[in-house]
Amino acid sequence: MLELTMATVSAADAGATAGMLMADAPSEPGAVLRVGRDGSVCRLATPDDWLFVSRVHLEFLCGPDGGWQVRWLHGSQPDPSSVVRLVVGEYAQSVAYGGTVPLPRGGSGEIIIQDRTGPRSVNVGFYHEV
Repeated sequence: MLELTMATVSAADAGATAGMLMADAPSEPGAVLRVGRDGSVCRLATPDDWLFVSRVHLEFLCGPDGGWQVRWLHGSQPDPSSVVRLVVGEYAQSVAYGGTVPLPRGGSGEIIIQDRTGPRSVNVGFYHEV
C-alpha cells in the first residue's frame, strides 16, 4: 500500500499542519494516485489559484512488481513554474519536468513542489507499506 499526505504551505502559515489531506492505494499493478489542481481527477487537490501546480501535476503509479514511482507530468506550459524534489532522509533529488523517479520500496519520504515565484509549496509525504 502507498499512503500519501499532502499539506499546502505559504509564507503566512509556514509550520502549520492544519488542512492536511490523505489518500492511499493498494500496491497492485496499475494503481494510480494523482496530485494537482483538478479535484475531479486528482485524489489530492491543491487550491485552484495555485497556478504553479498543473491541473494534474504528479502521478504515483504502481508497477508490475508492486513498486511505486512518481512522475512529474508535463503541464500546458513548455517551462514549469515550479521545482519538484524528492527527499528521503538526508537524500534529496530533483525530479526532471516530465521525468519519473522510483520510490524506495518499504520506505518513506516527501515530494516537494516549490513555487518558483514565491514562498509557497505543496508537500506530499509518502509511505510505502510492504
